[in-house]
Amino acid sequence: MSEYLPNWIGLIIFFAICWKMGAHTKILNALDARSNRIAAELAEAKRLREEAESIVADYRRRQQSAEQEARDIVAAAKADAERLAAEGKAKIEEFVARRTAMAETKIAQAEAQAIADVRAAAADVATSAAGAVLADMARGAAGAKLMTAGIAEIKAKLN
Repeated sequence: MSEYLPNWIGLIIFFAICWKMGAHTKILNALDARSNRIAAELAEAKRLREEAESIVADYRRRQQSAEQEARDIVAAAKADAERLAAEGKAKIEEFVARRTAMAETKIAQAEAQAIADVRAAAADVATSAAGAVLADMARGAAGAKLMTAGIAEIKAKLN
């Protein structure tokens, strides 16, 4: 027992020096700053997620509008084709071909734009979700491991 006494005394002196130098306040301040930064990042991630959800909803509305417009264009083309059928078969075939090609091009453009918009919104949502997942990983057991490793590193630097 007496062989361990100098070790205990040295440890107590070390803790007293650390306490006197204010190491405990520096550690607590660093932990508070990290906590505040994580809270800010979580709030930003939540805001970005809500913004991405809003963008996705907007693009879905645009896609539906584009699809309705495409249906309206096709319906208008059919009505024009029926009305012009009486004026001559040759003239109507050329008119229908031109209108159908234009409608298909416009539909293809609208679909391509809607798909691109949805993909962009999905990428934004995925980015936000990844940020939220990374923030969640900093909590719980993984967060505790990080905290323990950080404290061990501080102890090693103070020695």
